[in-house]
Amino acid sequence: MLTINKLIPQGRGLASVLIKRAATVALDWDIRQKSRFDATDNMGRVLGVFLPRGTVVRGGDILVAEDGSLIQVQAAPQQVLVITPCSEHGSPFDLVRAAYHLGNRHVQIELTPNHLKIEPDHVLADMLRAMHLTVAEQSAPFEPEGGAYAAGGHGHSHAHEHTHEHTHEHGHAPAQAAPSRGKPVGIAIKAETQPHVHGPGCGHDH
Repeated sequence: MLTINKLIPQGRGLASVLIKRAATVALDWDIRQKSRFDATDNMGRVLGVFLPRGTVVRGGDILVAEDGSLIQVQAAPQQVLVITPCSEHGSPFDLVRAAYHLGNRHVQIELTPNHLKIEPDHVLADMLRAMHLTVAEQSAPFEPEGGAYAAGGHGHSHAHEHTHEHTHEHGHAPAQAAPSRGKPVGIAIKAETQPHVHGPGCGHDH
């Protein structure tokens, strides 16, 4: 057994040639969220993985064996539910609503701009279809979103600096609203369009 006790998120700092030469191991999400497990790489070697408690392994991470061997992790295809907006009457906002309701149920979700993925659950599938979303079962890699404070997240980090300082170089006074001359100031509010009502006559099937 090849013992592994180190992980390099997304192979950071490694030369691309080393990553290309590395062995690979395909693991589904059930295994990758564990810090201790056995697996077999594409060279037929049995791997004994012993990572720090709480470590989550992502597709693209590099496992480092005690002998210096590198093994690249691949997210293995597995059964998932792919959730998309109704092609006839839906909108991308429907995915936001779906993610909100799934999050309230502490469901692990893979987020993308045009679809969501969750693990199979017929109760959740029925709920989503009742919200007029399209739910399809597929075999695909699954990379659920990490928590906002999860160490490592998706294996990448962003350093954001936001400065909200505004200076008026020419000394102009802030613009003042025109006097109302005794009349109430009107605020234009764009009328919301009446939402589409789904019912027996909706005319589409999920």
